[in-house]
Amino acid sequence: MTMDSREGENFQLFFKHDYDLASSVNVVSGITVLDLLYSDSGIHGNSASEDMGSSRCDLPGRNKSEDRSEATFSFELHNASKIKDTQYSPPCYIRGLPWKIMIIPSHNRTQIAGKSLGFFLQCNAECESKNWSCMAVAELRLLSFNPDQEPHKRKIKHLFNVKENDWGFSYFLPWSEIAEPEKGYLKNDCLIFEVHVIAEAPHGVLWDSKKHTGYVGLKNQGATCYMNSLLQTLFFTNQLRKAVYQMPTEYDDASKSVALALQRVFYELQFSSSPVGTKKLTKSFGWDTIDSFMQHDVQEFLRVLLDKLECKMKGTSVEGTVPKLFEGKMLSYIKCKNIEVTSKRTETFYDIQLSVKGNKNIYESFKNYIAPETLDGDNKYDAGEEYGLQDAEKGVIFLSFPPVLHLHLMRFQYDPVTDCSVKFNDRFEFDDELFLDSYLAEREETDAAYRLHAVLVHSGDNHNGHYVVYINPLLDGKWCKFDDDVVSCCTKTEAIEHNYGGSDDEISLNDKQNSNAYMLVYIRVSEIPKVLETIIETDIPSELIERLDEERRIEMIRKAERTDQTMYFTIQIVLEDSFEGHSAAGYFDPDNVQYKTFRAKKTDTVGSLLGTICDSFRVPLAKMRIWPLVQRRQSMRMIYFDFNNEMDSALSHIIDTTSTWTIFLEVLDADVVQTIDQFDPRHDILIFMKYFDPAQNRLNYIGYSQYCLDTRLSDLANEVRFKLGLSDRIELNIYEELGPNSINKLTNANDSIEYSLNVSGCDIQGYILIFEKKIVDDKLTLPTCDDYFLDLLYKVEVTFVDKNNPNDAGFPLELSQRHTYEQMASAVAKKIDADPNKIQFFKCQSYKDLPGNPLSCSYDGNLKDLLAYNKPKSSKKLFYQKIQMNINDLESKRQFKCNVVSPDYREEKELILYVDKNDTVADLIEEASKHVEFSENSTRRLRLVEIVNFKLLPIPNENLPLENLQYNNETNYIHHRSLRIEEVAPEELEIREDEMLIPVSHFWKEIYNSFGIPFFIKAKNGEILGDLQARMQKKLNVPQKEWEKYKFILITNSRADYISDDHIINLNDFRVDENHVDGPLPYIGLEHVNKSHKRSHNSCLEKSIKIYN
Repeated sequence: MTMDSREGENFQLFFKHDYDLASSVNVVSGITVLDLLYSDSGIHGNSASEDMGSSRCDLPGRNKSEDRSEATFSFELHNASKIKDTQYSPPCYIRGLPWKIMIIPSHNRTQIAGKSLGFFLQCNAECESKNWSCMAVAELRLLSFNPDQEPHKRKIKHLFNVKENDWGFSYFLPWSEIAEPEKGYLKNDCLIFEVHVIAEAPHGVLWDSKKHTGYVGLKNQGATCYMNSLLQTLFFTNQLRKAVYQMPTEYDDASKSVALALQRVFYELQFSSSPVGTKKLTKSFGWDTIDSFMQHDVQEFLRVLLDKLECKMKGTSVEGTVPKLFEGKMLSYIKCKNIEVTSKRTETFYDIQLSVKGNKNIYESFKNYIAPETLDGDNKYDAGEEYGLQDAEKGVIFLSFPPVLHLHLMRFQYDPVTDCSVKFNDRFEFDDELFLDSYLAEREETDAAYRLHAVLVHSGDNHNGHYVVYINPLLDGKWCKFDDDVVSCCTKTEAIEHNYGGSDDEISLNDKQNSNAYMLVYIRVSEIPKVLETIIETDIPSELIERLDEERRIEMIRKAERTDQTMYFTIQIVLEDSFEGHSAAGYFDPDNVQYKTFRAKKTDTVGSLLGTICDSFRVPLAKMRIWPLVQRRQSMRMIYFDFNNEMDSALSHIIDTTSTWTIFLEVLDADVVQTIDQFDPRHDILIFMKYFDPAQNRLNYIGYSQYCLDTRLSDLANEVRFKLGLSDRIELNIYEELGPNSINKLTNANDSIEYSLNVSGCDIQGYILIFEKKIVDDKLTLPTCDDYFLDLLYKVEVTFVDKNNPNDAGFPLELSQRHTYEQMASAVAKKIDADPNKIQFFKCQSYKDLPGNPLSCSYDGNLKDLLAYNKPKSSKKLFYQKIQMNINDLESKRQFKCNVVSPDYREEKELILYVDKNDTVADLIEEASKHVEFSENSTRRLRLVEIVNFKLLPIPNENLPLENLQYNNETNYIHHRSLRIEEVAPEELEIREDEMLIPVSHFWKEIYNSFGIPFFIKAKNGEILGDLQARMQKKLNVPQKEWEKYKFILITNSRADYISDDHIINLNDFRVDENHVDGPLPYIGLEHVNKSHKRSHNSCLEKSIKIYN
């Protein structure tokens, strides 16, 4: 029997559940496995056989399909001591891929016996695809014939792919240990290797999710796994899906309607048989490409999406669906211990954030969530004027839980020391069932009993990672794993226990050290029939189905057209008319030429193409000739094509291009009697002629013709004089145009064309010769052809962009790279009608299209040096701004970019100030007052504020020298540092001893997700937060309904605590040392959704997520 044989008596495929051989009771032909293992003749009773090995593969109690996720298979290696080459077991199919045991003999002189065995697991080795991958864990075992001896085993975890399709140990066990009789590994020169494999569904190979699970996945756009996981969860919340279908969208804009895009995704998830795309959905969000490559938080996306759906459903038949499904209520309270005073407030929630750190399981986390906090000491509760400060308890209790309960496990938390988020991978247990009656103030009509519906899992750290979701769609115990476009069946243990987090002591696909549950979805038992009601096609509005079917039909037509395009060539024909008026190098300007375009099938013949051309131009074949154009080095050249001999050849055999073929069509006028001359490349040459006119500073096209190779240059010069009407006594210089910026002077007019151009019978044709008068006028800017082409070499098009207008596309100017600063400034000033001394220029940042450092007016380099800062192969760009003062005066001052804030702290505009370098903060404020527009009732008092990461720093003293400010125009955007000029409010003109200005900043969900415009508010020691909130609301002009959604948190030193409107303001929480200048001040955080559509220059670093439409 050969190694790869899968037939015959010596190869048996049988089943095994556990690697403990003594416990196996599987029977083959009436003989137990134990009988086979411990018989003298070996497993197959053929110890004398020279066969190298046999194999078995099984998974008892489960489907024997090749698509299973887990299997144990083994390989019996005969004549083990004699093998010299790598040995392979027959394949065992897991997840549709072939897996083999691979044994490699190795010799190591440093080992005592000098010999060992390598043991590897190989996957899909013969696959030709370059993109496949499959994550798997396995235990490699060398079994013992001794029933009392444990197998020698080692574990592996690997992402198998085309580059690393095998994984294991090159030194699994030394031969000296293998041969020890008491261990029983070797019997009759036979070894048994076994592998237990658990594999995920593969990526990059044919995996039919619909066939294996009944469901399909979602395509990942780059970093949208978080969105895909959540969309699958919402899709299987059937009651929500049905409501989404019912939203009226028949008149919505297909590109901007979030509702329609979500309907489309849900419909395709329900009825499609292949992975569903989400690009139309993210486009409806108003996202651009970069948004799809930014990792976001799944819980944050859930809140934003549900808020958007709730708004879209208002005024429709499904209004209120979102709160009915997801909204619960809780009671926040403060209860005095010594008096009968209690403050209560009812709040709604769509999700509950449960702490992971310090809690073993979900019940402990709920217990800590409702555990009361004692208010005493400096943190006593202000019970009003009658009772004053009192010891009290502050806490929450749940009033009701929703039908669908979203639990956010707070694995990411803010670390005040590092000012960033940290992920906790601690073990945190949760169950398939959840009972929450004990956390309610009063029992509800039905028990608060829940079943686990989905587990969203995050793998990675706080900087990057990947989301997948495990869902039990019908709550029937049949779990599936949704990993973007791949859906696979999984066990309940894989979905739940393997995602607890913590240590990784057992064999599993999840790396528990950084892969764990992040969000849980439970469905109330009493609501399961409603929430998971079956949705059939008749539940979907017929007009929606018709619209989506029509969209799909149109897409299929477009797809067919794109496929059709690969079967055609595009033929571009250019005529001599396009050469006239072209004054630069080459035949014509390819960017502006008007081509006559045809489409021809790649299977069409040359003859059929020529027939089409003849019909289109109404010219007989005898009066035309085609000259294909090809790129040679940096210039375009024509090649000779003998179409008479290629009439029956297919275009695909002639055209050396994938899509477009450009042709110069030589055509005789209709009134010309004769036919086109025959052309023999061995004796003839095609030449195009130009004339350089130094007075007009341009090249003029003067025609082309066919010449014999032995024609002298002097004959061509005579022809040019005749065409231009020049005297025979005027001598001409002749140049060959070699490329866009290169010419070669032909010195001897008596030489032949063949000798001068160094050509002989070459297929390359269409040589360009340039003629000029020998007489030179030195007063001209470019007196000779050499000068003209040298100028072309240095000519560059530069786009000048208004630095202060972010939407300015700029204007192009054609300049010379040899231009000085003065020449460039004069050219720009002429274009924009400005004084060149009142324009400031800025270099382009290296590899960014952003303004960099200002350019000094005394710059002594040339334009070429300035453009070196642009990206290679990109358009050349410089920035400018008009200024009010002379550029020389400006450069003696220091520039400060400050933001001026509106009275409601919603908008900022940039203000650029110029002050002397030795000025103070007071001088900067005085200069700002000249440019700020004060309101009618203004205090006309300004102050300077420093901001870092959307948080406020201490207000700088007005006597502070400006050089002591940690400020740099060019690097502040990197460190998120800025200056702001703001008006002092009337109530802030006087600050008493028991009052102070305290900072307030905006954030969403996590403290590091700061955004918006922070501000100061005057607070009084001992007042309650509710009074301060009223002043904040008035200052920000926020509507009451929106303000009710705001939450408040106190951030002091290393603590971050949520506070209620009964919280007593203690100014000591906000006081800092006088020398505190580097970091943000303690502040009050306002937690709310960022509804600003404006993206700052730090948007790629801000982690807040927005839906714009």
